Amino acid sequence: RDEMKRRLEKWKRVGFHFKLEWLLRNINTIITGESLFSALKDVDTTTFKDGLEKAEYSIDTLLNIIGSRLGLDHDRVLGSRSSLPLLSRYLMLRGGKLANYQEQGKMLYWYIHTFLWGRYAGSTESILNQDLALIEQSDGALDRLIGQLRQNRGELTLHANDFLGWSKGARFYPLLYMLTRVWKAQDWETGVELSSHLLGKLSTLQVHHIFPKALLYKYDYQRAEVNAIANFTFLTQSTNLQVSDRHPSEYLAGFAEKHPGVIESHWIPMGRELWKPERYLDFLAARRQLLADAANEFLDTMLTGSFTEQIRVQPETATQTAAIIPGGVTSEEEEILLLDMNQWVVDMGLPEGEFIFEVLDESTGQPLGVFDLAWPNGLQEGLSEPVALLIDEGKETEEVANKVGYRFFTDPDSFRNYVKKKILVTN
Repeated sequence: RDEMKRRLEKWKRVGFHFKLEWLLRNINTIITGESLFSALKDVDTTTFKDGLEKAEYSIDTLLNIIGSRLGLDHDRVLGSRSSLPLLSRYLMLRGGKLANYQEQGKMLYWYIHTFLWGRYAGSTESILNQDLALIEQSDGALDRLIGQLRQNRGELTLHANDFLGWSKGARFYPLLYMLTRVWKAQDWETGVELSSHLLGKLSTLQVHHIFPKALLYKYDYQRAEVNAIANFTFLTQSTNLQVSDRHPSEYLAGFAEKHPGVIESHWIPMGRELWKPERYLDFLAARRQLLADAANEFLDTMLTGSFTEQIRVQPETATQTAAIIPGGVTSEEEEILLLDMNQWVVDMGLPEGEFIFEVLDESTGQPLGVFDLAWPNGLQEGLSEPVALLIDEGKETEEVANKVGYRFFTDPDSFRNYVKKKILVTN
């Protein structure tokens, strides 16, 4: 256990927060080829130690590949962490190495689609076992995995309406960050390619609302519209502060003149009539199409290893309406508050919560909502009720929490009182 925690601390120092159970599942798949922990019952110490070392190597390798080729280089944008135990097994079956750049790309293609469509969001163990069986034979393993996704989804082409989600809890939020990195989007003020590793105190990447929230609320737009994924982009903290709450028709024009091409690099529709609050919904629709085109083009390079003609959305598909899932984190301030609360819980000697936790319908596997911070097994795992902290959420999210049996709190003080009096039993 101490050796496993040492590895977890190593990844935490570079921005990836994993749980002990997750690392154990990686070890389990590598040693046994199974997802159920019961498969470890007859494993001796020497074999387990070897499995831990192989898991550390495979996770390091996978994080490096995902970070370098997809730009998903920190915890908040690492989607589908439950797919990594399968990829660890896949890597070890090949002696710890992938054959070539094309195999790596096809593997990443599958990985991206697992977080876009919530492949492991439901019954993780049964789905993982199903997929583990598909990779035991080396020839065609990735094709079988991708084929399984196609069988479940019908198709893997992205459409504009897939970007209808909102908040940092949306599955397409990591994809937006990934597109920013792989297509080398530029900072508006400096023209420098965006990276999470830019040097300087104010050079960290931040989420920016293209249309400022305050401006949109003046025009009576709803919270889900204001915090739509298509209204997000990434900028350095310095540029984000400079833009602040300025009108998009003012600041976008200024940056476009200063650094030609930088605005387009963020898939901003360049029809300036769309930069007005009155045309905000039209702006979102246009940008969703640009994002879908960019995503499909990149995903095609992952699958085939070369650029091919873009597949266009069919009219009947383009008119489909995606489900809007309630709940999620919408600002840096809210994220910091939640992370601080999570750390406070850990300092109290209790388990850390799940940040931006997706709640599913048990019968269908479809997402019902997103909780800001949740303890699905309780703060005393297995002994207390499921708990969630919901900051600045609407009635829809609270109704979901009630429906699935969670006790929820809408402010930090009431949550702290609950922890102290009901869980820690202190005055």
